[in-house]
Amino acid sequence: MTDLLVLHTLRCLGFTDLARIADASGLPEPEAESRLIDLAVDGLVTRTAGPFGGWGLTEAGKAADARLVAAELTAAGARDAVVGAFEDFLVLNPELLDLCSAWHLRQVDGVATVNDHTDAAYDGRVLARFADLDRRAEAVCGALGAALPRFGRYRGRLAAALARAEAGELEHLADTTTSYHNVWFQLHEDLLVTLGIPR
Repeated sequence: MTDLLVLHTLRCLGFTDLARIADASGLPEPEAESRLIDLAVDGLVTRTAGPFGGWGLTEAGKAADARLVAAELTAAGARDAVVGAFEDFLVLNPELLDLCSAWHLRQVDGVATVNDHTDAAYDGRVLARFADLDRRAEAVCGALGAALPRFGRYRGRLAAALARAEAGELEHLADTTTSYHNVWFQLHEDLLVTLGIPR
């Protein structure tokens, strides 16, 4: 039987490894792998072996995911709620992109310079702006989770990434596969796929 959770997680992540699929879906790795194997038997996903290998969707998998997500949205009567939350997300998205740019580059004597994170005051200001955006994103995530429960994991994942960055693990803002920026990007992809909007 097709597993929407794992199939859709892989659709939003793109080609990736088991650990990332398990983390994003909230499943233990053995369970996520078992479900991926079932999806592979159904011809919906493939696995590439080797050090740069991972799991990816087939064209049949993409089509199946689109059908299942559309059916889920219709059955829940959630289109209007998801559209409204997506519009609120789009208000925040440019700010998130600006913050990621500010995190990677800073102005020194009027010249854009790679942020080497030696200026704690500068990093603190950017982190504070991330925290402010995150407070506003909480309402968007809440509305999405109320409309479709599978959206509920994004809130916790965003908050966890921000908390790790605030605790000194700075790479969790924009430089790891579990960073705030990467989780935000996955949420954006999820919204587009859920609403049938091409990127």
